[in-house]
Amino acid sequence: MANHKSSLKRIRSNAAKRLRNRYQAKTTRNAIKKLRGTTTLAEASPLLVKVISMLDRLAKKNVIHKNKASNNKSKLTKFVNALK
Repeated sequence: MANHKSSLKRIRSNAAKRLRNRYQAKTTRNAIKKLRGTTTLAEASPLLVKVISMLDRLAKKNVIHKNKASNNKSKLTKFVNALK
């Protein structure tokens, strides 16, 4: 176990950040699944904007890699454009 005050605080803060990151990543994955399940362009378009924003936020905070975010955004945009 850690002996320094700062390392104990770091352990606590890392645990809190990990929970927050996992929550945000899981929420984004659920939103992506919801978007993939849509069948009309009218319901998919607003969802796409929301999901892209979520992916950008995760990439900015290094929860996911920026290229993974780009790949997901590209594939989801193609999916939505094919719904026409």
